[in-house]
Amino acid sequence: MTASTAPTDTRTRLLDTALKLFSAHGVEATSLQMIADELGVTKAAVYYWFKTKDEIAEAVAAPTLLELEQIIEAARTKRTRGAQIDHVLRGFVELIMRQRSLLGLYNSDPGMQRVVTRTFQAPRGEDLRTRMRAVLAGDEPGLGDAITVHVVFTGLAMAGGAPEYAGVDDETLRENLLEVGSRLLGRPRPKRR
Repeated sequence: MTASTAPTDTRTRLLDTALKLFSAHGVEATSLQMIADELGVTKAAVYYWFKTKDEIAEAVAAPTLLELEQIIEAARTKRTRGAQIDHVLRGFVELIMRQRSLLGLYNSDPGMQRVVTRTFQAPRGEDLRTRMRAVLAGDEPGLGDAITVHVVFTGLAMAGGAPEYAGVDDETLRENLLEVGSRLLGRPRPKRR
């Protein structure tokens, strides 16, 4: 390992350790000292990277939320509403598959829910939920369409991270999430890439 990669590796290990402890104990019950102990470093070493537990939780959540933002923005470049919906649905399901344990934490932990809700709010005024709803249901959707989008994507995320489906293999879960999402959105199931 070179000196230039050591800090990134330490930060990555810290975030991986935090996710593991958050998943086991919850955000509120996990202390900075627990994270330091698990890493085998001092609490001061954790403070070098993050000053608060919320900062750590935000850093754990940030890559997933950034990827979701990228999926939405890429969908906006598609020419038809159908292509936009298919892109978001497929991208969201793939994101769920890569982040099953993190989604389980989002779904069950009040501390992580608070962090994600705060992080979802965009300083530009249009948050991720609003942008996703616009791609899937138009800029001014009726109440029924807005609720459908909310139910579909909240439900897919909750099912993807649900402990009762933890034993379901990725391919089976992926296929079922795509099928259910397509059906609820009134779309043919997206073709495999």
